[in-house]
Amino acid sequence: MANAKGPTKSKAPAIKRRDRERTKRDILDIAFAEFAENGFDGGNTDAIAARAGVTKRLIFYYFNSKEELFVAVLEMAYARIRLAEEGLHLDLLKPEAAIRGLAEFTFDFHQANPEYVRLVTIENIHRGRHVNRSRKLKEMTRPIIDQIAKVLENGVRSGVFRRDIDPVELHMTLNALCFFSVANRHTFEAQFGVDMSSPKARAQRGTEIADLIWRYVRIG
Repeated sequence: MANAKGPTKSKAPAIKRRDRERTKRDILDIAFAEFAENGFDGGNTDAIAARAGVTKRLIFYYFNSKEELFVAVLEMAYARIRLAEEGLHLDLLKPEAAIRGLAEFTFDFHQANPEYVRLVTIENIHRGRHVNRSRKLKEMTRPIIDQIAKVLENGVRSGVFRRDIDPVELHMTLNALCFFSVANRHTFEAQFGVDMSSPKARAQRGTEIADLIWRYVRIG
């Protein structure tokens, strides 16, 4: 005899939290590659779902929308460089070693992560609208700026650095130099016939950037 209240629906087995987090990480990694290659507008959530081995419905269950997925991808991408920066401990180094270490790290990170550079370029095409939606992204910037500020303070105290250097301006200048080497490599090589991708060319460019930043901050 049927239950008067109707058939009882069987519950879907609970997904372990560890499995949920791993699935979300897999989706983000695949979405990162998809958006970096095809942009926000060209990024295909069906393709992301297929490569992740999940349904598109599950993607939207975790991230609500394509736009929120893109924001989450940006947060993940920026978190990787910010986490790596935390291990620099620049304030423990002597002024020149700290500046050169920062320059070398930034250059090497951009060279090793061209997808990150493309993703940031894509977000700038969208005038930063997704970054502006994320409080987390804004909070991520403080640790590296604080590190640079301490390096500059140490250098001034040691009588090595100029006093009028703003840490945000220095961070921006360094990133502009390093970013160009990846974002504009293809057009620059095509126009000027300059090799920017060989190990020798990269090493030379990295050294030049470190030298430029060092000469910019020091007295004399």
